[in-house]
Amino acid sequence: MRGRRGAPGARRPPGGPARPQKGAHDHAPPPSRLTEEGARNALITEADIEEQWQKSQAPPQSWRDSLLLGEVDAAEFVTGRSDAKECQRLVDALYDDTLLGKPSGPTALAGFEQGDSRLLYQVAGYDKKTLAASMKWLASLPETCDTFTVTGGEGGRRTVEVTETSLPDEGDARQGLKVQLKGENEGTPVTLTLDVAAVRIGTDAFTVMNGGLDGADTPTTKNAVQHGTQRLEEVQAGRTPAPTPSEIE
Repeated sequence: MRGRRGAPGARRPPGGPARPQKGAHDHAPPPSRLTEEGARNALITEADIEEQWQKSQAPPQSWRDSLLLGEVDAAEFVTGRSDAKECQRLVDALYDDTLLGKPSGPTALAGFEQGDSRLLYQVAGYDKKTLAASMKWLASLPETCDTFTVTGGEGGRRTVEVTETSLPDEGDARQGLKVQLKGENEGTPVTLTLDVAAVRIGTDAFTVMNGGLDGADTPTTKNAVQHGTQRLEEVQAGRTPAPTPSEIE
């Protein structure tokens, strides 16, 4: 079931901690190192996205979709076999939660569900160079891997399309993608649609993967980006993120 396109997630109450103005971080002291507790506090909640989403009681890792299993058909990349390697990296990263590479610091992961849709949210600390390279890699994918084929696994032969999407102007750097995998599930044609978002704030970052066989609800992804940025910035400033209004009631 796709998320209903209702009102955006509730904003923080007027009395909550003020967010720094855009560009303010250019002259601010470096944020404190992310801790295990800080990573957990930086995770979004159901109230930060939409009321109909529920936090999953099952481990988010158990949701891995079999359509994401398989090998990229390198024969399609006649003029650039290296591109096939980059596309394989994307397919693997969507399956094993390593969109920005392996974290070098603390990490925390939360999962939410609404009908057949799933939203995975990860916060982590990274090596500066690794994080910059990963963000650059994500930005290259709409051109490098705009359309390719994955074979093998339970899904048979799947066509994958990658396009760039816009995100709210949050963090120091951001990248949005829409990934569609068209294949079969038990002989029935299906399309797995995923909104993918990554936002860097200093050497910390968070990723969002939202969607399912019924599509991806973009307003939910944007809510996660907006509120996720606020929560991570507050943690970096040494504060505990204030609860959203629906958590207070």
